[in-house]
Amino acid sequence: MQFTAVLILMTSFGAAMSPAKSDQAVQRVAKSANYTAVVEQLDREHDRIVEDIIKLVEIPAPPFKEAERAKAFRDMLLAAGLKDVEIDAEGNAMGLYRGSAPVGGPVIVLAAHLDTVFPEGTPLKVRREGSKLYAPGIGDDTRSLAVILAYARAMKDNNVRPRTDILFVGNVGEEGPGDLRGVRFLLTKGAYKDRVKAFLSMDGTDPERVVNGGVGSRRYRITYKGPGGHSYGAFGLVNPMVAMSQTVTELYKITVPGSPKTTYAASVTGGGTSVNSIPNEVFMEFDFRSENPVELNKVEQRFLSIVQESANAENAARSTRDGNITAETKLIGDRPAGITAESAAITQIATAAIRGTGLKPKLASSSTDANLPMSLGVPALTIGSGGSGGRAHSLDEWIDVEKNQSVKGMSTGLMMLLAMADHR
Repeated sequence: MQFTAVLILMTSFGAAMSPAKSDQAVQRVAKSANYTAVVEQLDREHDRIVEDIIKLVEIPAPPFKEAERAKAFRDMLLAAGLKDVEIDAEGNAMGLYRGSAPVGGPVIVLAAHLDTVFPEGTPLKVRREGSKLYAPGIGDDTRSLAVILAYARAMKDNNVRPRTDILFVGNVGEEGPGDLRGVRFLLTKGAYKDRVKAFLSMDGTDPERVVNGGVGSRRYRITYKGPGGHSYGAFGLVNPMVAMSQTVTELYKITVPGSPKTTYAASVTGGGTSVNSIPNEVFMEFDFRSENPVELNKVEQRFLSIVQESANAENAARSTRDGNITAETKLIGDRPAGITAESAAITQIATAAIRGTGLKPKLASSSTDANLPMSLGVPALTIGSGGSGGRAHSLDEWIDVEKNQSVKGMSTGLMMLLAMADHR
């Protein structure tokens, strides 16, 4: 019976909702004393939120090494007064905000990712120029961590009691090689896996952007091997570099649809021993993406055929007296595609909240933590933390913490969250 109830609540967020009803739901929140009180506290505590951003961004969190930042975020969730605060087996830091529903019922997840793309040793000291803060990872996604923490703290301080429990999460593994491992664990193995009725990922800054389309991706490392030899003395032997080059050439002959947008890229390569040697081993990494899983599968399968055809062609073109060319295929990334319908209640509430704060909603597709719940049928979106920023994934990444725009952007996400938490 409990499982049936969860399914009904999940369906309510996936079911269609009219713009008129979503506007009404948002206006109820906008006119409430609770919302006003929380926004006023966000305004008063703006400097504290900026301090939290700086504190967290200066704690290194490269892929698979987010533990120190997770511990700090866990401690901040505890200080905010959340219940059941923990770091789970995958490394996600989380805390539960209790609503008025019975204990153990459905939850809404609001998550921001702990990890960055930057390797160990990257300088992380924040530089401030006016209202702009510069540091690697500050907008993707440290600002979001501080914002969801500020929501939890202000809601607790003002005794806000939504109908539905809210799980605040700082998750691991969103970037590149992390392959969504944090959210994957949360929704398939974690303690809340059967209780999530809606999922919001806060990633990036733009408060007008709502990601309701999950761009799926498949990533491969192909290692080409051969006998190798002296570039002069063994001239005429098969060369794995040629097979790899042929793979790239043939890949870039593939025609893919513009809608649904489907892409491919040959991205990282290496191998060989010296300039005067035929390499015995080289590798290349490839990335494939699409908004549509069928189109993603099409380009992926054609690519895998090309890999084998390229090895066969090189074995036929040159001498194999000392050995053949082989191509070893390793899947190194798998992000499922998905979509949350524009007409779904969760999307309609999000866009109504954006309109409610005087902004213009922009639906988009991207590859974020929301991909995973979308693929499982859990209504999910990715939203912005407010304000503005730029140069994500670069050493001069920045955000603007000018108070008025920052608070306005944070208020938008808060309105979404409270409207969703009271949605039946």
